[in-house]
Amino acid sequence: MPKRVLEGVVVSDKQNKTVTVLVERRFTHPLLRKTVRRSKKYHAHDEGNACKVGDLVKIEEHKPISKTKSWIVLGGAGAEAPKKEEKKEPAKKKKAS
Repeated sequence: MPKRVLEGVVVSDKQNKTVTVLVERRFTHPLLRKTVRRSKKYHAHDEGNACKVGDLVKIEEHKPISKTKSWIVLGGAGAEAPKKEEKKEPAKKKKAS
């Protein structure tokens, strides 16, 4: 069975190698036919303490790491995602005539 992958926002990074991720889901209420938002917090393992509060991250289901931690951080704004460096071209020199 494939592992679930969720996307959420880091709301706490105070613990060592652990972040708290707020995952929000939207669905239509079966009777009222109104869009409802529900949120849940998950503790996820962050090896290297790369994630900071406010980062958008993806978390994946994992075997239990501790009592409350059964997710790992896949990547996101602060986690293990390699950042691309922009190449700067040197300014062209004008010829004197």
